[in-house]
Amino acid sequence: MEQLWPARLWIVRHGQSAGNVARDAADAAGLTHIDIADRDMDVPLSALGRQQAQALGRWFANKASDERPCTLMASPYLRAVQTSQEIRDAGGLSSPERKFCVDERLREKEFGILDRLTRRGIEAQFPEQAEFRRLLGKFYHRPPGGESWCDVILRLRSLLDTLSLHHAGDRVLIVAHQVVVLCLRYLLEGLTEDQILKIDSQADIANCGVTQYRFDRESGPDGALVLEKYNFTAPLEGQDAPVTAAPDANVAAR
Repeated sequence: MEQLWPARLWIVRHGQSAGNVARDAADAAGLTHIDIADRDMDVPLSALGRQQAQALGRWFANKASDERPCTLMASPYLRAVQTSQEIRDAGGLSSPERKFCVDERLREKEFGILDRLTRRGIEAQFPEQAEFRRLLGKFYHRPPGGESWCDVILRLRSLLDTLSLHHAGDRVLIVAHQVVVLCLRYLLEGLTEDQILKIDSQADIANCGVTQYRFDRESGPDGALVLEKYNFTAPLEGQDAPVTAAPDANVAAR
């Protein structure tokens, strides 16, 4: 039987970003807008986010060479690229001389007109969008100029084709965003809308939290990737790096 999937797949949310910090400050102050000077795609890691990414890189580095990722794929957003660089620089890849691949299909969910608004801001400025989201649910609600979860899933389907065609038998690490992690779970495990939203409601994904799959030849007629860990934070705790799980700056629309 031909193997159609990577032998191992790790999906990681980026480290804490300056946007996470700004969102917390806006919520605490009861503001309608999140004070971020940069475009969402240019928001960097915070100092703590770099510490988290370095801790995760050391966790990978402490594994045997054949247990570490060979290929690294990252969202083009700065916080994901910086997380990837810190992991690689800490020795987290088995072949550190290989450049990681930036793939725009892994980018953050786009929020359109709701970008940089807190939940309070959305309800004040776009009450009709708050009502549409309540009626449709966030799986299907698409704000003007933005994306629904379904839109994110559509672009990730082609990413999985790339993994199957070009990385079968490989060990792949993906660094992206909270919604991307959840949508990849939806696709890889064949979940329903209700199932993935229930998982989402239980807890936010930790910054640098690890979701881990392994290929199992006995799962289905062609084998499948089987979930081993989800939102795994022991790599941070073992390195004394604080665990944070704040939603991204635009999470009111997430």
